[in-house]
Amino acid sequence: MTAAGFLEGRRLQMARGVLLQCIMGGYPESRFYGSDDGDLALVPDLAQLHRLPWSQQPRALAICDADEFSGESSALSTRGQLKAVIARYAARGLAPVVATELEFFVFAPNTDPTQPFRPPVGLDGRPEEGFSAFSISSNNGLRPFFSEVYACMAALGLPRDTFMHEMGVSQFEINLLHGDPLLLADQTFLFKHLLKEVALKHGLTVVCMAKPLAHTAGSSMHIHQSVVELGSGRNVFSDEAGQPTAAFRHFIGGQQAGMADFTALFAPNVNSYQRLFHPYASPNNACWSHDNRAAGLRIPASSPVARRVENRLPGADANPYLAIAASLAAGLYGIEHELEPSAAIQGEFEVPPALSLPCTLHAALDRLKRSQLAIELFGVEFIEGYVASKTLELTSFHDEITPWERRVLAAQA
Repeated sequence: MTAAGFLEGRRLQMARGVLLQCIMGGYPESRFYGSDDGDLALVPDLAQLHRLPWSQQPRALAICDADEFSGESSALSTRGQLKAVIARYAARGLAPVVATELEFFVFAPNTDPTQPFRPPVGLDGRPEEGFSAFSISSNNGLRPFFSEVYACMAALGLPRDTFMHEMGVSQFEINLLHGDPLLLADQTFLFKHLLKEVALKHGLTVVCMAKPLAHTAGSSMHIHQSVVELGSGRNVFSDEAGQPTAAFRHFIGGQQAGMADFTALFAPNVNSYQRLFHPYASPNNACWSHDNRAAGLRIPASSPVARRVENRLPGADANPYLAIAASLAAGLYGIEHELEPSAAIQGEFEVPPALSLPCTLHAALDRLKRSQLAIELFGVEFIEGYVASKTLELTSFHDEITPWERRVLAAQA
């Protein structure tokens, strides 16, 4: 839209079906978004209007809500779903607080998708070999890229907590500061967009796939969650003596009740399950623990005022609005129904069958489709549309034969 049109308040409209467009560009049957495929209004959130610092041509980006012309949020809007979850907390005098940790890879350009991703050549003239995890000098070879990333974050008002090199070759992680869930979802979305745009300027490729490299740790989007009282700001997970409260237990119970049903929302792509296949640090379970990274729900070591629940299931490929909405909705469901969690696990453990999660996209979509909890919390229209769109993607994947199949199976009698 032109700047003049935006400043005049001209309404921008978009077909409803676009909210269910799959990642290959196609659409499920029109019955999932209204047979007429009528328009929605894109209503800009002026608090999320940003001039894009990496663009040479003056350009701005406005995050919008997708609303029906009646003024109600579209049931297919993931941002609208998150706003509805936050409103349910507010109706109980509560406000959730979240922070996201996003991991990503920086690669050289990959012009042939049949070939593996490769690390870029750094300022020292060599590609990284993978010995730089948590090193203070690990990203010096990419200093010009990261310098512009930091500058663009500042220009967009994206405060960062910590930045570090992660376990993988040319893999990095950013921790965003905790705050309002909608704000954090917006910031996570903007950061991923920023990364890709700045990378292109520097002749690089940023990849937020859950598992872009074989034999290498995948990329997560851990979600840290706490709940405070509106007004006082008191963390309801800790009592006056600093001990865990019933609300804390019930929140964990709700997370456990929803994790298997919501796996397809946290792990939305075929590749997501490549990350979850190797469970350490990518836990595919609904167990909870005090500071054990093998558990899907981890309670980080902290002071009572910062007591929180870390959902370690979502990958970097997850939609931040939807992943945060699903996690918080499950926690609130546990508080409302006073659900008790299982016993905490510590050390080496085997996942009880009741706390295991779907291990393929097909199984996760089947679980989501049959979930009464998902329908109760997100509505039939959203769940059926989401499943339809993701089923198209899964079918497209199965229409291709992988190099592994040709390499290993062709010689079999």
